[in-house]
Amino acid sequence: MSKIGSRLVSRASLIAVAAVALLAVMVGLPVYMSAATPLHADPQRVPSVASAAPAPRFSDVVERARQLVRTRLAEQNLPGVSVAVGVGRDIVWAEGFGWADVKAGAPLGPETRLRLGTASTLLTSAAVGVLLEQGRLNLDEEIQSHVPQFAKTSWPVTLQQVMAHTAGVGTDSGNDGPLFRRRCERPVEALTHVADTPLLFEPGTQYRHSKYGWILVSAAVEAAADQPFLTFMREQVFQPLGMSHTYAESTKEENPEHVGEPSEDAPPIVLVQDLILRPLGITPPRPGPAPGEVPSQATFYSPRSGGDPRQGVRGMHPHNLSCYAGSMAFLSTPSDLVQFGLAMNTGTLLQPATVQRLQASQSLTSGQQTGHGLDWDLQTVTLAGAPAQAVGHDGELRGGKVASVMLFRDRGIVVVVMSNVSSADTSSLALTIADLFAQRVAGRP
Repeated sequence: MSKIGSRLVSRASLIAVAAVALLAVMVGLPVYMSAATPLHADPQRVPSVASAAPAPRFSDVVERARQLVRTRLAEQNLPGVSVAVGVGRDIVWAEGFGWADVKAGAPLGPETRLRLGTASTLLTSAAVGVLLEQGRLNLDEEIQSHVPQFAKTSWPVTLQQVMAHTAGVGTDSGNDGPLFRRRCERPVEALTHVADTPLLFEPGTQYRHSKYGWILVSAAVEAAADQPFLTFMREQVFQPLGMSHTYAESTKEENPEHVGEPSEDAPPIVLVQDLILRPLGITPPRPGPAPGEVPSQATFYSPRSGGDPRQGVRGMHPHNLSCYAGSMAFLSTPSDLVQFGLAMNTGTLLQPATVQRLQASQSLTSGQQTGHGLDWDLQTVTLAGAPAQAVGHDGELRGGKVASVMLFRDRGIVVVVMSNVSSADTSSLALTIADLFAQRVAGRP
């Protein structure tokens, strides 16, 4: 065949492939966008992995809680959920349910790391507590005394106001922002996007959540500790509490979750890759764990549309969160976080007076209470038929909940529920589980 003929055949082949791809997009895109095949059609068949047998005293309570988790998992169409419960000074139950990676059929185990989202601030708050007790930080001092890169404003801004979200520091939209596209070795490197942003209101007059504010707190911790922020977190918080599965976002890897870059592409491109290019071997297979393998880190998912996993989920790389530092860059397990919560309840890490100072509701200049500590959320709930004070945080990422950490000091209970998809209703599940265990602690069958 002549060269001209070969070129014509080649062009014809490309045109044919393009035509097939276009047809696939036209036919398959509506299905792709609207499909919501249940991830767990039968709640009783949801896989689970437990770290060990539950404490005998709670074995029947755990069985009821297992059924509850499986039902909620199926109802909400969540890929996976991981749960841990602590009572007194011990973890009495830890178990992962569902999939850490849906395509690979990789189960979610109790030691599989998940993203904490904005609940990362609880760990950073404890680090501030350590420095308070060492006399190296003062809540009433201006934030610029440790972070001079944050420009002075017409009003003084204290460390306490920044931690309480009453400083007026701005933030991003929650779904995207300049810091998602960067990597930062140190918190101060992110301040180019924070330092010159004008305050939204006079400090102390309003409450408005700010992820950027907790980047400032992270920078203050690093400066006061005189060592890298993550090193201080590891040596002064994680290691003393045995939190061996708690890490920060990698500053080196573009996609440490191995979700696969195609998931970030527009749906038509993903469809072409899945239906044509990948089967033909043109696009490499999606990386991920081997089938049946319990991975060390879960794949992160996002609702396909409408912010509701029941409409379907898709694998999603949430960019790199290293620049957010102690604001939302941590990954952990429910067991590690229960260890942390038990330590806060029992005074193992910090003195009770320090814990009380971090968790006390903050006041606005009007005298109104915010209902939040330094960044601990406070609420009164009902456990075992009686009022109980809950402190903790609902971690959010990509505009939806991914984790709930609940401490009930008066009952000696800590419950942590985490998921690998945004917009999971982790808080109501955590509260219901807490109620089951509180009934047993109260002596009810």
